[in-house]
Amino acid sequence: MSTQTSSNASSGSSPGAHPRPAGLIFRAFVVLLMAIGSIAMWLGVPLGLMYAGSKMVSSTQPTLGPYMLILFGLPIGMTIIGKGLGILDRYYQRRTGGLQERYRAGWLKSMRGDAKPTTGSWKVLDAVMIWSVTTAGLAMGVWFFFFAGSSI
Repeated sequence: MSTQTSSNASSGSSPGAHPRPAGLIFRAFVVLLMAIGSIAMWLGVPLGLMYAGSKMVSSTQPTLGPYMLILFGLPIGMTIIGKGLGILDRYYQRRTGGLQERYRAGWLKSMRGDAKPTTGSWKVLDAVMIWSVTTAGLAMGVWFFFFAGSSI
C-alpha cells in the first residue's frame, strides 16, 4: 500500500496533494491542444473545405464536385477531429487521475425513474467544447448584428 501511496504522491494525482509545476504545465498544454482542436473542428474544417472546393473550379458555372467535397468532407473531417479530441481527453483523464469509470451523459439515459440517481462530473473536453461553441455563437452574433451590414 505504501508504494501505491508514494507513487500517487509523486505523480501529483492524490486527492490532498498539490500538483507539481510540471503537472500544471502538462494540464495547461493538453487543455490548449483541446481548445485548438475544437476551433479546428468548428472553423478549420468548414473553411478548409470551402477553400479546397473553390480551388477545384475554374469557371463561374456550378459543378457537383465542390459540393460533394463539402457534403462528405465536413462530417468525415469533424468525426476525425472529434475522435482525436476524445482520445486526448481520455489521455488527460488517465494522467491526472480523473474519472475512472465510464461516464454517461444525462441526455443518453432513460427518462424513466431510476432506483438511484446518478451524478456525473464534468470532463475537461465538455468544458472546452461548450466554451468553443459559445464563443463561436457570440462571434457570429456580433458579426451579424454589428458588422454584416444590410442586404436591403
